[in-house]
Amino acid sequence: MTSEKDIDKSRLTLYEIKAIIKMGLVQGNLIPAFAGAWLAIVFGGFNFFHSLPVVLLMIVGSTLIMGGACAINNYYDQDIDSIMPSKQKRPTVNGRISNNNLLKLSFGLMIVGEILLFMINIPTGIIGLLGIFGYVVLYSIWSKRHTVWNTVIGSFPGAIPPLIGWASIDQTLSPLAWTLFLVLFAWQPAHFYALAYRRKDEYALAKIPMLPAVKSFTRTRLSMLLWVVLLLPLPFLMAQLGTVFVVIASLLNIAWLLLALSGFKKEINKSKWATSMFVFSLNYLVIFFVMTVIVTVVQLI
Repeated sequence: MTSEKDIDKSRLTLYEIKAIIKMGLVQGNLIPAFAGAWLAIVFGGFNFFHSLPVVLLMIVGSTLIMGGACAINNYYDQDIDSIMPSKQKRPTVNGRISNNNLLKLSFGLMIVGEILLFMINIPTGIIGLLGIFGYVVLYSIWSKRHTVWNTVIGSFPGAIPPLIGWASIDQTLSPLAWTLFLVLFAWQPAHFYALAYRRKDEYALAKIPMLPAVKSFTRTRLSMLLWVVLLLPLPFLMAQLGTVFVVIASLLNIAWLLLALSGFKKEINKSKWATSMFVFSLNYLVIFFVMTVIVTVVQLI
């Protein structure tokens, strides 16, 4: 861990700030958050333009609380990040930000973000708090370092964004809102196991019990397959989005299933397969949730 006397006093760059708040992760979660708000507008019969200020407030608030929670994660993980070669450029590792300033940034973002979410309505603010608690306490502080189930536990707060989006428009979370939650929940283990497999040696070095670091490749690929299988029935719970959506989402699931099954071939480049699973998972997330918006826009036209 970097000591205060080793801190580089020069101003942080925008790139470094983005690294501290894990902007890539935040941006990826904003897509499901917007999709949740959009579907609440469509199926709740709300006017989009009248709801737009609320949607924008939700997006800003969500960005702030997620960024703040990720910054806290970086603060808490400094000891293990300093061991992992892939983390050496993080400002929390290379002495570009002091712990004092990091905590100010973290709590400042979360407090302002929660104020904005509570300004929308109480359920939205409460769901945001649950997301923060889940990611910071249940995942970062507790499960990440102590159990191989850390990714699954972290998937609960990771699936919160569409609920925040939906609640910002309609405080009654419908079955469709919870289905969005389930999609994001089931998506995460297959996604993060693929990433963790590529860094399994680093996690082992840091003594973090990520599944690929402590279990065999056979166990890892089986777990990834099972989580992909769990996605298969979910589009059918979203039939109100129309047949076109159910078909496209199902084809997307089948494509991922086939890719997951290819990991069971006798002769396989394990690292290359894990990379393919990771890349597909990123595309899956974007395509699935963007499709929920596109098909409903077409229906409205």
